[in-house]
Amino acid sequence: MHESLREAFRNDGAVLMKDCLDDTQLTKCREAFDWAVANPGPHATSMFDGTPQRSLVDNANPLAKDRLDALVSELPFGRMFAELWGSEHVWYFAEEVFLKGGGKGARSSWHQDTSYLPWAGEHWGNAWISFQSIPKQNSLEIVRSSHRGVQYDGTTFNLDDPTEPLYGGGVLPRLPNIDAELAEDPDAYDIASWAVEPGDVVALHPRSLHGGAGVDADCPDRHTLVLRFFGDDATFRPLPDVNKHYARNGVLFGDEMAKLNQGEPFRSPIFRQVV
Repeated sequence: MHESLREAFRNDGAVLMKDCLDDTQLTKCREAFDWAVANPGPHATSMFDGTPQRSLVDNANPLAKDRLDALVSELPFGRMFAELWGSEHVWYFAEEVFLKGGGKGARSSWHQDTSYLPWAGEHWGNAWISFQSIPKQNSLEIVRSSHRGVQYDGTTFNLDDPTEPLYGGGVLPRLPNIDAELAEDPDAYDIASWAVEPGDVVALHPRSLHGGAGVDADCPDRHTLVLRFFGDDATFRPLPDVNKHYARNGVLFGDEMAKLNQGEPFRSPIFRQVV
């Protein structure tokens, strides 16, 4: 791996890995995506429900765990993240599924995954796999270097108020209205985004401020499978204990997370080790 890729991930919090998956690997990922859409799990939601911008999101479907644990052992992401981070070991956390279609799916609000999940440390990475050719204007967007900046409150993904706090009460700083600020000043934030082709993968540190652009008539569908990994420098960070849905452990693997305390290595036998 070229040092420029490691440096980009370390400094920017995201990097494009061109031609990361071969045709066979991409086909297996597509099969996993299609199965997930047809068999949603208990965490599946319809983002922006009740609006024409409705889209499907699913996380850590327990029905898919065995097949995805087997799949990740056939994919290059363990070694890829080990090299990006400089980690001796890599574990697979879980998947996230996004389906935007019909040319009407709205952008996903700016957020940090670490507002919703009890994660800290340098060695976290999401592998974003899209199955269509996605123009830059319809692709994932990241605020460069934000993974090293402020940890903001989460958003409730309210279309009318994209910064509506998840926790509130001032326990975390409220999200800035990034889209509004960019509309006034296109240089207000340093945004990273790439056109992607099938087989390309965007590697993202989940503490980065990011949002997925919407679909439109020119790019009517975006089907994305996200596979999440962590390494040696991954620790447990309890969430603010003020939201009954997300308190302390988040909503994923709650029983396993209940066994971890602030600053302890993020480890559990439930997570498949891939390196």
